[in-house]
Amino acid sequence: MDAVTAEGLVVRPSRVSDAGFLQALYQAARPDLQWVDGEPEQRQQMIAQQFQVQERGLGEHFPDAMHYVVEKLGTAIGALSTDFGAHEIRVLYLAFIPQARGRGYGRAVLHGVQKAAQQIRCPVWTVVWASNPHARQHYLALGFEVQEQNPGAERLVWYPKSL
Repeated sequence: MDAVTAEGLVVRPSRVSDAGFLQALYQAARPDLQWVDGEPEQRQQMIAQQFQVQERGLGEHFPDAMHYVVEKLGTAIGALSTDFGAHEIRVLYLAFIPQARGRGYGRAVLHGVQKAAQQIRCPVWTVVWASNPHARQHYLALGFEVQEQNPGAERLVWYPKSL
């Protein structure tokens, strides 16, 4: 079932036909991979492989994860993957195309996740890579707290007020 946010965004289950968009989004969300030495064709191949590794890893570690495409006015602008664990909701992946960043769409999507967590009275956690301080800043602004930290990433958690 589609979920509609106040900002007019639609978060819908992803479909097989979304594969091309999702791969292009992954590439746009990983500017670090553009700096890898090699010919453009080799770089594209490596990015495609990294995307497949991410997809396979999510499938292996979170087989029940739900994958969504975020749309604005019928146009795909982002993706969200979540997993409902036994005692928490995990935000596994959240990314937007460059043109949609900085417009509050991620905040709106995360508010929806937080609202769901509030209803079932469980925390939300995510992992933010050290190479993505902008995402970290947004999660902290939404009330997430650092729970674990290592040089490469942080595990951030948000607790509903009633917990």
